[in-house]
Amino acid sequence: MKITSIALLALCEVAALALWFSASAVVPSMRADFPLSDTQVSLFTSAVQAGFVIGTLLSAFLGLADRLDPRRFFMVCTLVAAAANASILLVEPGTTWVYVARLLTGMCMAGVYPVGMKMAASWAKDDLGMLVAILVGALTLGSASPHLFNAFGGLDWRFTIAATSVTALLAAVVINFVSLGPRHASPRAFSSHHLIMAFKKPSLRFANLGYLGHMWELYAMWAWIGVFLSASFKINSGGYDAEFLARSGTFVVMGLGGLLGCLTGGWLSDRYGRTALTMGAMAASGACALCVGLLFGAHPFVLGALCLVWGITVIADSAQFSASVAELAEPELIGTMLTVQTCAGFILTLVTIHLMPVFVDFAGWRYGFAPLALGPFFGVWAMSRLRTHPDAVRLAGGRR
Repeated sequence: MKITSIALLALCEVAALALWFSASAVVPSMRADFPLSDTQVSLFTSAVQAGFVIGTLLSAFLGLADRLDPRRFFMVCTLVAAAANASILLVEPGTTWVYVARLLTGMCMAGVYPVGMKMAASWAKDDLGMLVAILVGALTLGSASPHLFNAFGGLDWRFTIAATSVTALLAAVVINFVSLGPRHASPRAFSSHHLIMAFKKPSLRFANLGYLGHMWELYAMWAWIGVFLSASFKINSGGYDAEFLARSGTFVVMGLGGLLGCLTGGWLSDRYGRTALTMGAMAASGACALCVGLLFGAHPFVLGALCLVWGITVIADSAQFSASVAELAEPELIGTMLTVQTCAGFILTLVTIHLMPVFVDFAGWRYGFAPLALGPFFGVWAMSRLRTHPDAVRLAGGRR
């Protein structure tokens, strides 16, 4: 029952979360048909982030993640998101409705991502890090899948939008066959005071600060790595088709690299500790952010290799911040605490996604990603503080 439920849940996460980057993944194809500014390009992603923030705020203040049947919540949100995404096909890119649709999609993701992690945590015994890692790996694969659709869908961006909408509809159906685990806690009366715990309780605060450092880097990297690779491969494609190489390379870095990073990170975290894994991963990803621009214009395989390492390390720790919060929070408030955590993190991504064009205009691609290293290095400090806190014995069965 556990294996079947986690497998179905991961499949639903992949299918539903493909909506997240569905529009931003096809920007190169859209630009071939419509003149889009850098600000408009940023809005394709940041509108989803803003919507997610609004959705998580509403969910947190109403305690929806802990009061509703998570499967029904997931289903309704996915259906609405699929409809909003598909509606983009009815208008021209760059019009106001496109950004409204992206905002609605992001709001609905608040009923998919943190809710999925809560469902996974209900099955955890001594493997919480791996279970949440599987869900975050699904998020990564789902977010990257539009780049794969785009690579094989020709220049018609409509293919990607349609394909991701259809996969989301399938997720809305399949989620109803997922069973909840024995650790699924009965809801209790919700109070707004519960929201303060996320940053008032020291151990939860350090875990959430570490997550903020991680999020400073993650989504800015995901949103712009495809543009970076496309620009680099136009200078040096190594004799291959530059655009196909950039699209497929982005999928490999985000999707396959992310999946490998999540699963490896989950395995290591359950065995050697949450803080040990998160500090190591953030140190490595921060170093990649500092160095990747130095290979701009290098042979695709050389640049691609470093980007793959970055893709692995930038996400390897993500699930472990959520696992840490699930272990440090009261069982009946796990859904709300995870929602507050993701809300705070995605508010921060709204800043870094829009700062990237500023960084690149100022320093070029050679140093454009370097400021992202500030986040993971701050995260290392926060998790080192959590490691020395008495509550850290609750992490990974005492392995910190």
